[in-house]
Amino acid sequence: MSQAQGYRKGRGATDNVTGRFEQQTAHRTDDGWDSLATEFELQAESTLPTRISDEQARSIISRNQSPDVPFSQSVNPYRGCEHGCVYCFARPSHSYLGLSPGLDFETQIFAKRNAAELLAREIAKPSYRPLPIALGINTDGYQPTERNLQITRECLQVLADANHPLSIVTKSALVTRDLDLLAPMAAKGLAHVFISVTTLDNRLSAKLEPRAAAPHTRLKTIRTLSEAGIPTGVLIAPVIPMLTDMELERMMQACAVHGAHAAGYVLLRLPHELKDLWHGWLQTHYPERADHIISLLKQMHGGKEYDSAHHTRMKGQGPFADLIRLRFAKAKQRFGLASNLPALDTTQFRTPATQSPQPDLFG
Repeated sequence: MSQAQGYRKGRGATDNVTGRFEQQTAHRTDDGWDSLATEFELQAESTLPTRISDEQARSIISRNQSPDVPFSQSVNPYRGCEHGCVYCFARPSHSYLGLSPGLDFETQIFAKRNAAELLAREIAKPSYRPLPIALGINTDGYQPTERNLQITRECLQVLADANHPLSIVTKSALVTRDLDLLAPMAAKGLAHVFISVTTLDNRLSAKLEPRAAAPHTRLKTIRTLSEAGIPTGVLIAPVIPMLTDMELERMMQACAVHGAHAAGYVLLRLPHELKDLWHGWLQTHYPERADHIISLLKQMHGGKEYDSAHHTRMKGQGPFADLIRLRFAKAKQRFGLASNLPALDTTQFRTPATQSPQPDLFG
């Protein structure tokens, strides 16, 4: 596949791989008249539209018991993400909808319009115990469609009104829109934000994460949040061998200069269909490095491109993984970055008042 083949302007995935639950797989076959070449040329010159569909969710708080994930519950206002990050570990979740983790994931977005209503109802239950909520983890809560729909902001308002602690991970500058809510919460010890940074190279970022904020914009976002009094960290993710790992120290230094208080990192993860998407992306953009990158990934995952075992899936193992771990630790110490942001306060929570679904028979 040449560099032009499979590339869509403004999109991360180069193909619509078949979901793992589908019973049939479609393959394009050239008819001998260069039909595939013509198709790819047309696709490369055109953009694919984004379709937003409403979803009436039945519940909104997802629980997590993974021992290597630093939160126990999360809220995701959207399914799919228009940022189009080709490496996104959430892409395979679109298979549950009968859609492709490839281009479908970044062009067919499902908006949970009733998210805030459900959130208020769930945290008002007598059995509910307040623990920090991670907002927008599976897909970015501040992806482009949030600018108009404001579902994440509605959820944030519910949590602010209830003095409920939350953490946010995003790669969007749109998070600064909500400083009026986040800054007062942070002053009470109820909120902190991590900005995800993958590279400082604008050209590489445009290929890896085509609709996310540019690297310099994310640095400015860190500064804006920090100056507003919001504890702000940087998540270097994903670290990709022979593609972004050489920038590790420079990224951490730049984030520290712009006001980051803490830092973490995660290696590239390739669960399920993401392996095929990653191979296609490498062959399209960096074919000369593809074999080397895949070889290093296998070295860090016991001979496989990805190992889903807890405690090793995020950081890997082996000499190369150990080298990244050591470099990160030294850079963190050098630039004065902590391992974690301050713990969030759960003691101020107040149960929100919700309208009873059952009318008062004696009123």
